[in-house]
Amino acid sequence: MKEYKWATLGCGVIANQLAQAFAANGRKLYSVANRTHEKAVAFAEKYGIDKVYDQIDDVFSDDEVDIIYISTPHNTHISYLRKALSAGKHVLCEKSITLNAEELEEAVRLAEEHHVVLAEAMTIFHMPIYKELRSRMDTGEFGELRLLQMNFGSYKEYDMKNRFFNRNLAGGALLDIGVYALSFLRWFMSSKPDQILSQVKYAPTGVDEQASILLKNKEGEMATVILSLHAKQPKRGTISFDKAYIELFEYPRGEEAIITYTEDGHKEVVSVGSTDRALEYEVTDMEVAVAGEENRMHLDYTIDVMDMMTSIRKDWGMRYPEEEEG
Repeated sequence: MKEYKWATLGCGVIANQLAQAFAANGRKLYSVANRTHEKAVAFAEKYGIDKVYDQIDDVFSDDEVDIIYISTPHNTHISYLRKALSAGKHVLCEKSITLNAEELEEAVRLAEEHHVVLAEAMTIFHMPIYKELRSRMDTGEFGELRLLQMNFGSYKEYDMKNRFFNRNLAGGALLDIGVYALSFLRWFMSSKPDQILSQVKYAPTGVDEQASILLKNKEGEMATVILSLHAKQPKRGTISFDKAYIELFEYPRGEEAIITYTEDGHKEVVSVGSTDRALEYEVTDMEVAVAGEENRMHLDYTIDVMDMMTSIRKDWGMRYPEEEEG
């Protein structure tokens, strides 16, 4: 497989992890684009990247770039997606891939029109532990899927200017951490939930600080999700079947699961992959998809999750400034 040239659009935490993932495999990013040029220069120097763009949009017209990784705030994604996809670039975009389902529909149309791969950088779709468990589940080893319970709670200080609580940066629990929980559900559930009930507690800025969600699909599989940005919870997912239940901790980048079997209560520990290699797995799967060998990016699941989040926020009546402009 050819070695693709990657550009990072953004220089934050995820971009640093991306550069480190490349370095772990003896590679480096081809180029870096950022709204603040000085930060791009410093990032390039740190990781030995040869090319820095004077203007952020120059990345889209660079014929050498094959794949762009977008890791800017959620509400900027669609504008960059429009430019990147229209320029014929493959795109791996940080979650949440867009603000809402309408934006994602537009991006998907552009990707199809320009024959490029569009994907969300959702670790759950790429960690080996999930592929292993899904494979075993599909054989019927655990019996019928019945229930899923998801927890994700972070404790963020009440700084209403940071991205977690800032409406102007598309803050809130659902798009930031809820996307993980809902992606976990979609990975294991037979179909997208079509019955959803929820409650929300708002932060002083008007974004969702805390939420509880109940979901059910046409197969009768049911799930609960509890989210908070101001109360620590274990990052725990529990999947209950007829013959066993599975627990995963630190599930966004999980590497270990405990299976407890219903009949006799014995436990099995499954360890596959490494948390530290999360972005390496994403990069590998993306390059395989771009090469046309096998599409492992699960854009269909990303679409389902975005549909759910959009529906939930619609029920709350919660909109971001970009959604109010029309």
